[in-house]
Amino acid sequence: MSREPKNQVLRSDTLHRSLSDPAVTSMGFLTEVAGRYPEAISFALGRPSDVSFEVPALHRYLSRFVSHLIDDLHYGEAGVRDVLFQYGSPKGFIQHLIARNLHVDEGIEVAPESIVVTVGCQEALFLVLRTLSRDRRDAVLAISPTYMGLTGAARLLDMPVLSVDGGVDGVDVAALRERVRSARSEGLRPRALYIIPDFANPAGVTMPTALRHELLEVADAENILLLEDNPYGLFRTTGRRPPTLKALDPEHQVVYLGSMAKTVFPAARVGYIVADQPVFHDRGGNSLLADELAKLKGALTVNTSSMGQAIVAGKLLENDGSLLRSNTAEISLYRRNLERLLKGLDHHFGDVPGVGWKAPDGGFFVVVSMPFPADDTLLEKSAREFGVLWTPMSYFYDGEGGQAQLRLSCSDLTLDDIDEGLRRLAALTTARSQT
Repeated sequence: MSREPKNQVLRSDTLHRSLSDPAVTSMGFLTEVAGRYPEAISFALGRPSDVSFEVPALHRYLSRFVSHLIDDLHYGEAGVRDVLFQYGSPKGFIQHLIARNLHVDEGIEVAPESIVVTVGCQEALFLVLRTLSRDRRDAVLAISPTYMGLTGAARLLDMPVLSVDGGVDGVDVAALRERVRSARSEGLRPRALYIIPDFANPAGVTMPTALRHELLEVADAENILLLEDNPYGLFRTTGRRPPTLKALDPEHQVVYLGSMAKTVFPAARVGYIVADQPVFHDRGGNSLLADELAKLKGALTVNTSSMGQAIVAGKLLENDGSLLRSNTAEISLYRRNLERLLKGLDHHFGDVPGVGWKAPDGGFFVVVSMPFPADDTLLEKSAREFGVLWTPMSYFYDGEGGQAQLRLSCSDLTLDDIDEGLRRLAALTTARSQT
């Protein structure tokens, strides 16, 4: 039998308020529901496919990286052991290979010293927001709806998140200008806009190239950074890939956030930040923003896993720096799955009043509007009675929004699962509409 401690230190109301914030707790609820109904077909999580996951490949990638250290970088046995077994630099040790990958796949030209290798993209977000947050007046802008990982990181830092209308094409630049100016009139300092220009999570929208140029001009004029997150850019189903914001960035307005979770594998926990912005010091001289971020990383996680970096490096080396080339099977699978999902939505919901969606040009997600609230209560009923999971879109809004929408992910499902999952979702929709 537990009893309340004499001191009040561990009362829930004495702990950080983010612990009860939906931006932090929502995914926990989704995971809990999934755990209670393991037989349910899940459209909920944006996991990469395991089509190319092979245990022997891990050994091959590691061996390839060790050969690179010895043959290309001329490390001796002691040097190789030091890289693989000891603590490493907070910045990482595979920046040169990431820089080559960005050149090969994205046409982004950056020096290795402007890159910090992180523990996934979530640490990258945290480090950038922490560095930009001098005091409570500093705020981050985010397209609404936005990735809950950004909102969650901001909550941990007590940093205000200022929502900006995404419009039809990914950002409403007039709304962005107005949001920046209104925030400044309130005494806030908008430091950066977080944006996913390619197949955004969750909305699936891709920003046209002309709008990318316009956004860069607005960022320059308003003196804000752009935090470009690009986990899905390789996975286009139709047409040519537009250039990243960073590839169009001559004035260093863009801090580029990268992740190897979708293009290599999640368990490596390797992400990175390209931060080539100069930082000017009162005492004279300057540094790179990457150097300042590395200071905080050293205090937070010391360094990114050497094993994770080595395996990612081996895959990059094996494919001459191209993750586009190494993800050929995945790109084909995601295209097939997205086409099947869209065809199934049209089959089951094409004539259903109040149900609608917009077909994305790639990525993992489709947002579906419903004629009723798609909330946690309905999600649990969906899992329990109909055997299908999805993500409420309200999770991605900072405040009101998305109450009658849900997000479907098709990245890690078979075609049969997509078909059956949509049949179950249609049955749920029929039952809910009749109540």
